[in-house]
Amino acid sequence: MGQNDLMGTAEDFADQFLRVTKQYLPHVARLCLISTFLEDGVRMWFQWGEQRDYIDSTWGCGYLVASTFVLLNLLGQLTGCILVLSRNFVQHACFGLFGIIALQTIAYSILWDLKFLMRNLALGGGLLLLLAESRSEGKSMFAGVPTMRESSPKQYMQLGGRVLLVLMFMTLLHFDASFFSILQNIVGTALMILVAIGFKTKLAALTLVVWLFAINVYFNAFWTIPVYKPMHDFLKYDFFQTMSVIGGLLLVVALGPGGVSMDEKKKEW
Repeated sequence: MGQNDLMGTAEDFADQFLRVTKQYLPHVARLCLISTFLEDGVRMWFQWGEQRDYIDSTWGCGYLVASTFVLLNLLGQLTGCILVLSRNFVQHACFGLFGIIALQTIAYSILWDLKFLMRNLALGGGLLLLLAESRSEGKSMFAGVPTMRESSPKQYMQLGGRVLLVLMFMTLLHFDASFFSILQNIVGTALMILVAIGFKTKLAALTLVVWLFAINVYFNAFWTIPVYKPMHDFLKYDFFQTMSVIGGLLLVVALGPGGVSMDEKKKEW
């Protein structure tokens, strides 16, 4: 009984949090979600020469093609961020950012690095949730018009987004024998499964937001490293990628798990 009371209290807290923040939570979620694209686009501007030379030396593609790659990344990411934040052509912006993820995965050989690949897939999960949100907004324009049950594409976007988001947490699991690592792995895995299957989704996603934010600030504190050291850029990259996944989880909290979830099925039982 005590455990049920504790779970009920936690769910009440999550519901209260959502009621208080519902006006601005989606805006915060979108800002967090696009933060890694915004940071990377700005970095392309300030590190133009370094990025161009890296692509040229890695692929031997020449100065012009390497410069075009950097320009495409810069404009594609910054334009996509502006469109998402201004709520204009969001679906086009999402597809453009999907393209940027795919392009960078190939160009920077992320395809062969499992950790970075999983993080990029998690980032894609966040964009899927953003696409689902934009479909909701489009349908709300026709309020009062008879429609079929919630469209399957949106439901499966939300499912795909949830499943891909949890890949970020798989990169945070530590396989050592310390008590803290074992506890963190057990709790983290349980929360990942709950979000993926859509059970107690808002509470699980909110808990993951708090946990991931704490880990991010502690382990990716790039501001404590001098700018001239390579570790500064590595930690900065990790920090903003993690913030984007946090944005995706906040969208899960704001939108709910969608039709393909245990929470939704419970309503029919």
